Amino acid sequence: MANAQNTEMLEAVKADLTDLSAMWVVDYRGLTVKEIQALRRSIREAGATMTVYKNTIMHIGLEQAGLPAIDDVLAGPSAFVFSGEDPVASAKALKDFAKTNNKLEIKGGIMDGQAVDAEQVNAIASLPSREELIAKLLGTISNPLVKTVRVLNGPMEAFARCVSAIADQKDAA
Repeated sequence: MANAQNTEMLEAVKADLTDLSAMWVVDYRGLTVKEIQALRRSIREAGATMTVYKNTIMHIGLEQAGLPAIDDVLAGPSAFVFSGEDPVASAKALKDFAKTNNKLEIKGGIMDGQAVDAEQVNAIASLPSREELIAKLLGTISNPLVKTVRVLNGPMEAFARCVSAIADQKDAA
């Protein structure tokens, strides 16, 4: 019979796993309380949350949610970062924190229902943010249109310059 605390924790895990865009698993051993608070703050600013659950409870929750088993990642002390709308932002927050503090180890996670390892999480963190990608896409779409307008506008500009030159000549005479 499962105890009430584990049952509550399993329900919390299930709630966190619903509508999951990404979940990153980190090893936080060796971090001080102030460092963990700074990590949580940077993760919160990226639109994600960090929670510590028992690995066995997380394993059961993943199994019941139909997500891939990441047993190799669920070894040792683990904290789970549940990403909001932008999984790249939370991965970047983790990577940036790990750069300044070598005690934090990114172990892997799940993104879009697929298991990812630590190298893939770092690769995801290297991607541009959603806003940057949208801006690049809009620039790519609008660039040919701007060039087309300039080409079509060329004869009109030449005509206007010609009329202006004739008017300047007549004024001078």
